[in-house]
Amino acid sequence: MPDDRITELERQIGESIAELNTLRKASPGTPVRNYTFTTLTGDTTLLDLFGEKDKLLAIHNMGQGCRYCTLWADGFNGLLPHLESAFSVVLLSKDPPETQRRFANARGWRFRLASHGGGDYIREQSVVNDQNNYPGAVVYERDGDTIMRKNACVFGPGDIYCAMWSLLGLAGLGKKDWTPQYAYWSRPGKLDDGGLNVL
Repeated sequence: MPDDRITELERQIGESIAELNTLRKASPGTPVRNYTFTTLTGDTTLLDLFGEKDKLLAIHNMGQGCRYCTLWADGFNGLLPHLESAFSVVLLSKDPPETQRRFANARGWRFRLASHGGGDYIREQSVVNDQNNYPGAVVYERDGDTIMRKNACVFGPGDIYCAMWSLLGLAGLGKKDWTPQYAYWSRPGKLDDGGLNVL
């Protein structure tokens, strides 16, 4: 039988998330400028990233050097067709476009990618004040050529944006018990092929 305290807390969390989303929907947003980004096909702008949609989800990824950012993006990648039915999606990082694409291909990511290069965009639009390369997401809305920053969130161990933490929690595991890795291959004690040049 489930613990009644767990059931009640889950209900309260569900109600709090519903209240949070109501507040987010009512947020008027703040106007932002039309930033420029670099892609494999040349420069693009924040307005361009909207495509045909009036809403844009900008995923702030710290780049290939962050295992946690990779975990979040791995999860979002599976949801991408569903997300793109509601709004445009782009994954932004400081990495150069060639590095972004190489890493995305290795992970099987299907995101549109753009590089802010650590410039004005991430300094001014970071999800944490005074933190120039912090993981999270921002939702922008446009009306003609006017861009509004509607809502933002921070990604981190234990948050509500990565299903891994809730599933670990079901097993009584938390951020002190588990750290994401780029791959989970364990080197056996003896390699049948002689074990040379293992990456």
